[in-house]
Amino acid sequence: MTSTDSTSGSRSRLPQVRRRPRPVGAPPPPVDERPGTDFVVDCAVYVDGRRQAPVAYDEALQAAVDHDGFVWLGLHEPTEAELAGVAAVYGLHPLAVEDAVEAHQRPKLDSYEDSLFMVLKTARYVEHDALTATSEVVNTGEVMVFLGSHYVITVRHGDHGGLKDLRNSLEGQTELLQLGPSSVLYAVSDLVVDHFVEVAEAVEDDVEELETSVFSSSRTDDTPRIYQLKREIMQLRKAVQPLEVPLSTLADRPDALVPDAMRSYFRDVQDHALRVRDQVGGLDELLSNILQAALARISVAQNDDMRRISSYAGLIAAPTLIAGVYGMNFEHMPELGWSFGYPFALLLMAGLVYLLYRAFKRSGWL
Repeated sequence: MTSTDSTSGSRSRLPQVRRRPRPVGAPPPPVDERPGTDFVVDCAVYVDGRRQAPVAYDEALQAAVDHDGFVWLGLHEPTEAELAGVAAVYGLHPLAVEDAVEAHQRPKLDSYEDSLFMVLKTARYVEHDALTATSEVVNTGEVMVFLGSHYVITVRHGDHGGLKDLRNSLEGQTELLQLGPSSVLYAVSDLVVDHFVEVAEAVEDDVEELETSVFSSSRTDDTPRIYQLKREIMQLRKAVQPLEVPLSTLADRPDALVPDAMRSYFRDVQDHALRVRDQVGGLDELLSNILQAALARISVAQNDDMRRISSYAGLIAAPTLIAGVYGMNFEHMPELGWSFGYPFALLLMAGLVYLLYRAFKRSGWL
């Protein structure tokens, strides 16, 4: 088995990977048993790009082999037992099955002897009336794809990223489906990346709103909102950035499961993913600059407040000084017996306050 993801950028042998060990004698984790086949969203066999008569998922593979077609089996959040049953019928690799059950995987492409396993992160923009310090902006889910010579199995985790409309659309593109199971992998990848584009454009509106607020004349503390949006963009970035290597592998590396005719399709998806990656990276960098600007504005505002407070303190200190001098109760003080001494002192205080006020106003402190 070989694995391709965003860290290595190349194939690596993983014979050492095993299921997580449990203490000796410990019972296996409880399995959520669900009756029937509720986890199966749709199952269909396609021959020459056309959907055939309905068939059960455990009989579909044999029907696809007999008619030289392929089966597309769609699953939604299957339990370990349910996916184990599917794996027994389709011969799925146990390591890939474990990843598909546990979810919370990073985008990657694993290559086994006769199959491929790809993990894709899905993203959805969460509508909100106003961006707050706790707003959820980007909601992520996962789609796993098992690809074999006669089957493609999609495993979806999360409340969004449904593939029903995609299946209906593909069934109208017979020529594309005739290229085999890899056409479904392409369509799923293209749909995921298209959703990234929509989310990035919506997030860009939030960034522009924050930028306007930070540089507006009104005093607002946008730091918590900026930080929250940066965290949400980080989720989107973790979903988009790792796709570069898997899509590049599908577009450029020869593989029996991916016909040469499909490589140009994957190359197109890769190009879109790279553009979204650059857009998300630009938004993250812009948010960092906006955050620095917001912090600078807060610092400037604090300095303005301190200057204003110091100015008012100076205005109060001038008359206080005069009153303090003439309140010392010494017997021999200049002008102490003058009948106009009191109004003169008041005029002197007012004059000093006026002169200081003009000086502070001229310098911009008030």
